[in-house]
Amino acid sequence: MKVSAKAEYACLAVLALAQQGPNAPPLRIRDISESHGIPERYLVQILLHLKGAGLVVSTRGAAGGYQLARHPEAISIREVLTAVDGPDDASRETAAPNRRAAQILNHLWDQVRAAERAVLDRTTVAALVAQATPHEWTI
Repeated sequence: MKVSAKAEYACLAVLALAQQGPNAPPLRIRDISESHGIPERYLVQILLHLKGAGLVVSTRGAAGGYQLARHPEAISIREVLTAVDGPDDASRETAAPNRRAAQILNHLWDQVRAAERAVLDRTTVAALVAQATPHEWTI
């Protein structure tokens, strides 16, 4: 599986928004850009894709910025990747589609893509934020 820089940046931006919490004020592009090393101009384009997919909402003005459109538990990583890179439904062309070995390999590649999609579908933004957030235990 190849993940584009655009997709990686989109995931980082969504994670940054999720870490803010549901009642936090909108997060500014500059803040996301600086904290994750994402070029601001590129981040603007990525956030527009995410907004078009209904994953984030924007607020204009001095106190404006971006917030998640839904709870982090309701956003899968596959949704984020699809929003910026499009659907991953490309099937491979085989040099010799009538040969048994080629058919066997095609079946294997289909299984690999299905496994990737399953992991991305069940991995939510909330799950990744939980891994990134240190837990403090009080005894």
